[in-house]
Amino acid sequence: MSRPAVEVADILHAQGDAFVEQHPWLSVQQRSVLRAITRCRTAALGGHLDRCDACGHQAISYNSCRNRHCPKCQAQARERWLAARERDLLDVPYVHVVFTLPHALLPLGYRNSARLYAWLFQMSTATLRAVAADPRHLGAEIGILSILHTWGQTLVRHPHVHCVVPAGGFSSDHQRWIRPKYAGFFLAVKVLSRVFRGKFVAALRRAYRRGELDLAGATEPLRDPKQWRAFIDVLFQTDWVVYAKPAFGGASAVLRYLGRYTHRVAISNHRLCSFDGDRITFQWKDYANHDQRRSMTLSAMEFLRRFVQHILPRGFVRIRQSGFLANTCRTARVGLARTLLVTASPLVTAPTAATEPATGASWACPRCGAAMILGPILSAFQLTTISLGFDTS
Repeated sequence: MSRPAVEVADILHAQGDAFVEQHPWLSVQQRSVLRAITRCRTAALGGHLDRCDACGHQAISYNSCRNRHCPKCQAQARERWLAARERDLLDVPYVHVVFTLPHALLPLGYRNSARLYAWLFQMSTATLRAVAADPRHLGAEIGILSILHTWGQTLVRHPHVHCVVPAGGFSSDHQRWIRPKYAGFFLAVKVLSRVFRGKFVAALRRAYRRGELDLAGATEPLRDPKQWRAFIDVLFQTDWVVYAKPAFGGASAVLRYLGRYTHRVAISNHRLCSFDGDRITFQWKDYANHDQRRSMTLSAMEFLRRFVQHILPRGFVRIRQSGFLANTCRTARVGLARTLLVTASPLVTAPTAATEPATGASWACPRCGAAMILGPILSAFQLTTISLGFDTS
């Protein structure tokens, strides 16, 4: 893939200091992420002096920040994660279900984001498991892999969770694998929507009674019990969006599919079109109009304000597994599922780990295309002096 014309780091280099100065409400975590993206693959993080064995060309490769919000640091993390998931995949159809929080909840999320995101995980998985366990729908114990996204295409807040689910599950005695009653159909989305809404609102009410919600700023009027009841009534009058995509293929298809959703950040560098030092133009997909590609131009300050909204609290886990895919029982349950699946086929063969020498190939030589050999680790000072043409020996 070609190098993007503009990167988020370019915007931060130009306007990052001014943005931080003008927005004192930024959390320590948000400031830390912005600093990491700014320093990623620069001399500030150190690097290597690599060489090409074929033509002798030498070049500096800088270290990456490896921050999960950095647009440049997700490819390798995604590949490692997908490789680890291969052993959990079953050769059955999978379904993709998306749970979205309604717009009315967004003001509450500014000061309670960690709590709302945790409930989004908990209530979506509880809903899927409860409805799937009902004999009227499936009557089975299922496994779920959930991935949180907090953004829409234009970087506005749009919290939703992608759930990838094997189409089927265990009987209550774990002696049979139960398949959906109808091909291409898993669970009724209207039922999922109502159960999800009920569980989430119940969690809201409990937190309100216990005084656990931070109600300040635009949400301060909700401290009044009458206003709170009116707010809850609005939530119950709203149809909560649950979207189920048709079932797709087995293990190999699931790996390709998951790669589109795991380890994504709010915006890819390849969606950025131009930056004049003050205004940034980027592409976005208009899902409401047949996925048309459109362009949007924002000031750098507004772009960064939208971007930092999607920086998760430190330590918050955005990819989770539950049901028979939960970490506590995954190995045993997946093994049992394979034995119960009469038509099950082996997992996609995991790629053999390459044995790298201490100085392994890292990237292609820009002159001759041969493999560049990773050189010794160098400090920021050494890299700076090398780039200036000084001898650091």
